[in-house]
Amino acid sequence: SRASHHRRLCTGAGTVPKRSTGTARGCRDCCLLPGRARETKTERLWRREGKMMMMRDVRIGAVVCLAVLVSSASAFYLPGVAPQDYQRDDIVFVKVNKLDSTKTQLPFEYYSLPYCRPNPIVSSAENLGEVLRGDRIDNSLYQLEMRLDEQCKVVCKVDALTTSQTRDFKAKIEDEYRVNMILDNLPVAMVKMREEDGVPIKTYERGFPVGFKAAIEEGGTEKFFLHNHVRFAILYHKDIETDLARIVGFECEPFSVKHEYEAPWDPVKPSLDTCNPGRMQYVTHGLAPQIVEDGEEIVFSYDVVFKMSDIKWASRWDTYLMMMDDQIHWFSIINSMMIVLFLSGMLALIMLRTLHRDISRYNQLETAEEAQEESGWKLVHGDVFRPPGAFGMLSVFVGTGFQLIGMTCVTMVFAVLGFLSPANRGGLMTAMLLLYVIMGTVNGYVSARLYKMFKGVDWKINTLKAAFIFPGVVFVVFCILNSFIWGQKSSGAVPFGTFFVLIFLWFGISVPLVFMGAYFGFKKEALEDPVRTNKIPRQIPEQPWYMHEIFAILIGGILPFGAVFIELFFILTSMWLHQFYYIFGFLALVFAILIVTCAEITIVLCYFQLCSEDYHWWWRAYLTSGSSALYLFAYGTFYFFTKLDISKPVSGILYFGYMFVLSYGFFVLTGTIGFYACFYFVRTIYGSVKID
Repeated sequence: SRASHHRRLCTGAGTVPKRSTGTARGCRDCCLLPGRARETKTERLWRREGKMMMMRDVRIGAVVCLAVLVSSASAFYLPGVAPQDYQRDDIVFVKVNKLDSTKTQLPFEYYSLPYCRPNPIVSSAENLGEVLRGDRIDNSLYQLEMRLDEQCKVVCKVDALTTSQTRDFKAKIEDEYRVNMILDNLPVAMVKMREEDGVPIKTYERGFPVGFKAAIEEGGTEKFFLHNHVRFAILYHKDIETDLARIVGFECEPFSVKHEYEAPWDPVKPSLDTCNPGRMQYVTHGLAPQIVEDGEEIVFSYDVVFKMSDIKWASRWDTYLMMMDDQIHWFSIINSMMIVLFLSGMLALIMLRTLHRDISRYNQLETAEEAQEESGWKLVHGDVFRPPGAFGMLSVFVGTGFQLIGMTCVTMVFAVLGFLSPANRGGLMTAMLLLYVIMGTVNGYVSARLYKMFKGVDWKINTLKAAFIFPGVVFVVFCILNSFIWGQKSSGAVPFGTFFVLIFLWFGISVPLVFMGAYFGFKKEALEDPVRTNKIPRQIPEQPWYMHEIFAILIGGILPFGAVFIELFFILTSMWLHQFYYIFGFLALVFAILIVTCAEITIVLCYFQLCSEDYHWWWRAYLTSGSSALYLFAYGTFYFFTKLDISKPVSGILYFGYMFVLSYGFFVLTGTIGFYACFYFVRTIYGSVKID
């Protein structure tokens, strides 16, 4: 009513309305009054009231915004994974993803096989992680009407398979390739039932096979058959009040059927004899299968069945992520905890009894004769902080290790909080890459601080090594493996555009951040040693066989590997058998156990080494826990020959190439943990004794 009166004041006085340039400026600012320079009393009253009303509206708006923010806090969704509500008869499009196989580990684009193609083929935008994984998501001719069951929908007809098309189909069936599709961000899956304590449990197997091999007659030669008919089962959860529905499951059952139809073929409205709802004729596994041979005519078709489900949208990934062996995970945690308790007991014994007794005895020595008779780790106090050989390389590896530790910890936090769910395809790999680049500052700072402590002066060269050694090795291996993938014409080959993005992340962001961290690290005062280093090195006595360097290093890597090897099995299974891995809570706990184990075993062995009057502990501390990477690579080799069915040489090269990169990163990470723990331990004990 106030606004209508406002308009009457303007138009009734012979005024010309103009566009308002602000808020709550009254009649004077939204009307031009010809021949009148002053506003009337009525207009002043309305303007004053308008200001008061506007101030009240602003206060109410602020309260409403605050209430909306508070109420939406419980309904927070990550970008790209928010729920989509569908009305009845809404059109939902199925997207197609890569073809993958656990036998070859080489993904291919869906349309590399002669499937039905839309015109044009539109590729979905993919993040960096999806491209590196080999995902290639395109549109398709499969479309569904929400909550409308349909039978025998024909996609297209291939008139005659050519020789090359037949060869491609047979090769993919031979290598057990599976078709991957996506509906509402859910991957298609086949239902597999298993029993647990006599209770049937539904699990999912991602994708469906391109086809299968079978002998028509018993004892005959095996022939290739194609899955050309798919029955989709769409699970949806309906809102009773609004009648809107959300998709909570995307299941499928593939069939191979030699379709027959009434000639001539009607491309607009084809009628099939083998699948006709009007005649109550549906596709079953008992029909004659579709053989793959030269000149064969193939009709692609599908059914759609919608099923109401009690599954909530927030829980729709639970079936995909269901753990098959949760008891083994708990066994892994208990096993790792026992190792930690054992090492903690040894460490407590050393710290509370032996070390405390040593420090008290050393501080009570008064005469020169008593000081000369001292034994144990105090004897090497004048050499224990002598810089090691290749100290620049050691500082580079330690800095890189802190970069990897920072990347791993932050990634783990985001993953545990749910930000890196499988619904966000490629999110985990993208996050790890970006966090590694950002953590370059930590690398530069730590390596420069350590390098300056060793009295190094050429910090720029050392910083270049810190910025290039680890990523350089990984990049060279990556390029070699990528060339093999290119040779196989696989979609897993990284495009040139993505190569430029990776190089930009490395040279354009990571390297400058490493130099920035090194600048601030070298600018700070160098760490002072707790004791003075002698000018002449002390002679190291003959060591017993069990304290020799190689033996002690190899022994030190067993326990850190033993703390994680069971969890490693599940990680390798998710990587090479294409299963989802989303038990980051277990992984975070195992990672914490790994840190404690690496620190404790290195401190224990370092103490024994110093008691044997061997002060060359710098590199040995790094290699002691870092040697667990050797056991990791050995376990990866064992896994390759016992769990995988890889026969192609290229696939084997890919496996061992990626396992080398994984082991290399594990070596740098665990070595850094052990080194820093030992570094802190040595500085602490030598800072606790009185030395003249």
